[in-house]
Amino acid sequence: MNIKPFLFILLLLPVMGFAQESKLEAFPLAAVQLQDSPFRQAQQTDMQYILALDPDRLLAPYLREAGIKPKAESYGNWENTGLDGHTGGHYLTALSLMYAATENKELLQRLNYMVDQLEACQQKNGNGYIGGVPGGEAMWQNIAKGNIDAETFSLNDKWVPWYNIHKLYAGLRDAYLFTGNEKAKDMLVKLSDWSLDLTKNLTDAQMQDMLRSEHGGMNEVFADVAEITGDKKYLELARRFSHRAILDPLLAGKDELTGMHANTQIPKVIGYKRVAEVGGDPAWAGAAGFFWNTVINDRTVSIGGNSVREHFHPTNDFSPMLESREGPETCNTYNMLKLSKQLYLTEASAEYIDYYERGLYNHILSSQHPTRGGFVYFTPMRPRHYRVYSKPEDAFWCCVGSGLENHGKYGELIYAHNEKDLFVNLFIPSTLDWKERGITLTQSTNFPYEEATALKLSLKKPQKFALNIRKPGWIQEGGLQVLVNNKRVKATTTPGSAYVTVARKWKSGDVVTVSLPMETKAEYLPDSSGWVSFVHGPIVLAAVTDKTDLEGLVADGSRMGHIANGPLYSIEEAPVLVSRDKDVAAGITPVAGKPLTFTAASLIASDKYKNVELVPFFQVHDARYMVYWPVSTPEALEARQQALREEESVKMLLEASTVDRVVPGEQQPESDHNYKGEQTESGVFRDRHWRHASRWFSYDLRNKNKEGRKLRVTYYGLDKDRSFDIYVNDKLLKTVQLDGAQGDTFFNVDYELPDKVINSAPANVLTVKFVAHNGSVAGGIYDVRLLK
Repeated sequence: MNIKPFLFILLLLPVMGFAQESKLEAFPLAAVQLQDSPFRQAQQTDMQYILALDPDRLLAPYLREAGIKPKAESYGNWENTGLDGHTGGHYLTALSLMYAATENKELLQRLNYMVDQLEACQQKNGNGYIGGVPGGEAMWQNIAKGNIDAETFSLNDKWVPWYNIHKLYAGLRDAYLFTGNEKAKDMLVKLSDWSLDLTKNLTDAQMQDMLRSEHGGMNEVFADVAEITGDKKYLELARRFSHRAILDPLLAGKDELTGMHANTQIPKVIGYKRVAEVGGDPAWAGAAGFFWNTVINDRTVSIGGNSVREHFHPTNDFSPMLESREGPETCNTYNMLKLSKQLYLTEASAEYIDYYERGLYNHILSSQHPTRGGFVYFTPMRPRHYRVYSKPEDAFWCCVGSGLENHGKYGELIYAHNEKDLFVNLFIPSTLDWKERGITLTQSTNFPYEEATALKLSLKKPQKFALNIRKPGWIQEGGLQVLVNNKRVKATTTPGSAYVTVARKWKSGDVVTVSLPMETKAEYLPDSSGWVSFVHGPIVLAAVTDKTDLEGLVADGSRMGHIANGPLYSIEEAPVLVSRDKDVAAGITPVAGKPLTFTAASLIASDKYKNVELVPFFQVHDARYMVYWPVSTPEALEARQQALREEESVKMLLEASTVDRVVPGEQQPESDHNYKGEQTESGVFRDRHWRHASRWFSYDLRNKNKEGRKLRVTYYGLDKDRSFDIYVNDKLLKTVQLDGAQGDTFFNVDYELPDKVINSAPANVLTVKFVAHNGSVAGGIYDVRLLK
């Protein structure tokens, strides 16, 4: 993303008294109706997915944990492997948003039914609690006593229970805010009081220790409860649920995010901003702004997404982004748009809404299949890879939960207002009904397929106000033109403002026409490597290269079904753009008769791909694609290809030899491989994740067709005085002594697996266990692979 960086002083504007002048309000979702467009199609497709889900199956974990017999069997996948109930919370929010946007009565009926059933659980529990965490009652009692065993992705041996029930908190809040369900409000307050009681005897140190475990946006929702009730005790609880290990570096203007699990941190920062809004703390607002700035400018790719295998990679090396099949996670952009909305409504800065538009069109809109439905978890940036889609009965990933919500709230920021004036932010066909002012605005456009939009006003009576029309960062200075009733008008603009303004006495029937000329630009990766994507206006362009080997295109219910596990195609064989022109975008030309379709034939070196067409990425589905392209000069092409060939041959050989792999210390790989352990820690060293233990830890590796014959473990050469055993299915494989003799490097050791262990493995699962000797440490372990 080429969003211009802020001066840090801008983050302090609220202190100086500017916040009130620029503070805006979003319109209620019910005030904005989408008209025909890809966004309305996505909305309707999402609604079908929502209605395909069975509320009784989503409710089953809550009823079970409350001691009430469920009315239906719980769903599978993440819904019965430890994160039971998280989708039910998302479902409440999705129903609330979609009902507000469409007024579909069946959605409201389902919402009210869910709330009624959850109320029965709360009443049966008797202490305000509602949750689907398996065995949650005993675990929460231990937490209340101060018995806390926190790891990044577990708490007291449960899979991120605070993250889990945060979805229910948010769902009850949204049921109240978007549909006016008073029962949901009362339940939310009781559930918040349960948290107050649970944590009242915990010291601040114990709280911070507990918050090492992923906990979603608990601080945000408690700040919301404080605003809803007017009771400051919930604001204090929000502060106690704010993780200082993340907040303090941000307050100091330090980017210490490399290696961190991205979507663990973004909700925390949304909470810091929300606490700042409710509690009036400009420093915390500044921390949220600093976080946004470094993530967008230094860690984000052109579609608006970030992270590799869910983690922030180094800002100066985007090669993992290009190599991994696990590219930007949809949940991350879902949350970055929430943060952008918060910051925009406070400061009305152009950068926030420019990013919001970019992420909305290119990541969120593209993350749902437009016809059959289904949500995307990872969007690979790897050349010629593809995406995988969920289906209602099988997949219950986090990105399914947030995906249910994403496509019901497209109307949330198309327009905004202050006390007297109206702001047009996005060029999406829609109708705004500002009932309090008696103003209806209908926006008619085929943007981005046409470079203009028309705004027609219908007023109960003529009235004066300013119509502020966003001036996007992708329009050249002077390019945006405004006509009122087909006559050119003088629109004012303030230096640095995100808007051009037409202030006049408006009457019913007035039509404002806005020209939105777009141009094609080249955007290189932020690490200045020779990889480029093309953006036409705000629209990222991509090319379909293949429709082959799309294994698991529609995911099953397996734990790793969300990953596009089909074969990797060699990067060395991907099409290369060859140009002497620094402005490589000059070689991208329109295809006659096809709107928003381009060719790069004059740039592409390979005859095989010379005739591919570049189209909006949100149109590309069920295919392998190119978003980022390698660029070379003619003179450097052969040397570049040779270097890539050598590097890729090693990586592709390893990929072909790998039967299964887990990266210790990374959340989803560990969860997908049934991670267990005692007295174990994880972290990041030299941008690589590790895990070690003073007791033990283990993973389950899948040995498909008994192909795996050896275990490869990666260590760091200076680790010393560490002795431990490696067991496979409880059979001793090797005793390891790390003595530091390998020096300052990472190194691999291969261990042959006995035939007896392979052939006797139940369901072809090999449980690899690292067990420390007394007084020593097992690890650190940086990589574990099962190889053919």
